Amino acid sequence: METTKLSSKGQVILPKAIRSTHNWQPGIEFAVEDTPEGVLLRPLKPFKPTSLDAVLGCAEYQGPTKTLEEMEQGITEETKARHARGRY
Repeated sequence: METTKLSSKGQVILPKAIRSTHNWQPGIEFAVEDTPEGVLLRPLKPFKPTSLDAVLGCAEYQGPTKTLEEMEQGITEETKARHARGRY
């Protein structure tokens, strides 16, 4: 078991062996959780940078505006059709 110290700035250095094992690079962010056993660090999974165009795939719909009732009816009809085909 390796040990480390808390600095006067509240910083903790993770031993190189642990960083290498997990392939943690400088700048990685962690969620910090207080547990009965101590402090738990969970690496956050970074999101790749995206553009608005990349995430609005369904926004290209050019047809007439649908009401909430029409959308719910379409969902109900498709669900029934999928049940009939044995999908659900």
